[in-house]
Parts: sequence; C-alpha cells; structure tokens
Amino acid sequence: MQAKRLKRMMALTALTALTALTALMLAAAGGALAIEHPVLRRPVAIAPSADLTYKIQARQKGISLGGEALVSWRSKDGRFSASNVSKAQILGKILDNRSEGVIDEFGLAPTRFREKRFRKDPTTANFDRAAQVITFENDKTTYPLLGGEQDRGSAQWQLAAVARAQPEKFVPGSEWKFFVVGRRDAEVWSFKVVNREVIKTGMGSMTTVHFTKAPPADQKGQRLDLWLAPSHEWYPVKIRFSDDDGEFVDQTIESIVKK
Repeated sequence: MQAKRLKRMMALTALTALTALTALMLAAAGGALAIEHPVLRRPVAIAPSADLTYKIQARQKGISLGGEALVSWRSKDGRFSASNVSKAQILGKILDNRSEGVIDEFGLAPTRFREKRFRKDPTTANFDRAAQVITFENDKTTYPLLGGEQDRGSAQWQLAAVARAQPEKFVPGSEWKFFVVGRRDAEVWSFKVVNREVIKTGMGSMTTVHFTKAPPADQKGQRLDLWLAPSHEWYPVKIRFSDDDGEFVDQTIESIVKK
C-alpha cells in the first residue's frame, strides 16, 4: 500500500508540468504580454475534417508517464471547431479544450476558446467580433481584435491551412508569425521551418515538415516542435514540448480518420 501511495504522489507531483505541456500549442514564452500584434492576411486552404488519435509519452520530475489524446477537427459550412481531450495513465482526463469559430478572409477566426485542466477551474477566451475585442472570463485583460488572431487550439490548424495553400513557400529558414490567445493573455508565436524529416508514427514512417517555436532569446520557457505531414493533408502528426532540463512531452499520431 505504501509503495502504491508513493507512486501516486510522485505522479501527482509531475502532473502540473505535464498538463501545462500537453495543452496543444501552449505558450512557450513565459506569459509576457506581446507588444507586437501582427495582422497578416495569407492564402489559406482549410484541412478537411478528421479525428486524430495520438500516443503521449512524457518525462516530468524524473517520472515517465504515458497516455493518449483525441483531437477532433471539423470544418464545414463556414465554421470550424477543434477539440482536444488528453488522458494520462492512472490519473484519467488531464486536459479538455475546445476552439470554435468561423472561417473568414484571414482563415480561421475563433469566437471562443475554452480550456479545462486537471484540478483547475476552466478558463474561457472570447473573441467579440462585433466589438472587435478579445476578453477573458474572470480577468480584465483585453486585446484589440484586428484580424487573423488565433488561440492555442486553432493555431496549428491555421498554420496547416496556410501551408496547404502555399506549400512551396515553406522552405527551411522561413518563419510564420501568428498572434495567439491563451488562458488569460496573448502573444506572438513565430514558427520557423527547420527541414523536411521522416518520422516514425503509429501509422508508419511519414515525411513531414518540421517547425520549431523557441522562447525569445532573453526569456526562459518551453520549446515547441511541430511536425506537419504534407501527404496527410498537412495534419499535425507529432508535437513535442521540451525544457532545458531534459523534461519533455511527445504526442505522436496513431491514427487519422477523415470525417
């Protein structure tokens, strides 16, 4: 009994870091308010609807953890939604978030982003397009709504939509910026193309475009690596969050079912 209790306590100790990392596209730069607010209108080609199942492997606080995630992506009739439910062994559901909105001249235009983490109250960001302002429940912080803004649930799908429309521009060294809204604030995310890489997945080997988003040089934070698969509609097939101390969370595709 003592051994089981100790194992559970160690897993719970690691949980805070794990849930922070497994939120698809968590802010990698310490939460400072962004001064820059880019408004970029690019050609887009929205990915078709699909359910994506991922295997999660992580090392947090010296403990190895595993789990699974289901991402449901829908785009139809001028609207979209992206939901992510992540579960960890022993602990059960650790993350449940959802982004929803419309599709406009910028691409994905979120209207609401809700996130619920294990043992934390849910948070919601609202994109009020009539008043042209971004607000947060239970927080007075606001941002102007200028066009093209994303949230943590929609950002990877907007990146995929831009890549599907102009794949020839996604060459090593190119950078793609988005203004991304989180739980209580927002900041600029800059994705840099590293290279084309072949990775191993539950669906076999895939040729992917590898992106990285590192925290600013003068700040500490997590590094985000993202692999999109051109042969599979540019769906995100691997996501990795890593820290300087060697801790990480890997989320790798197991199956894709188009809807």
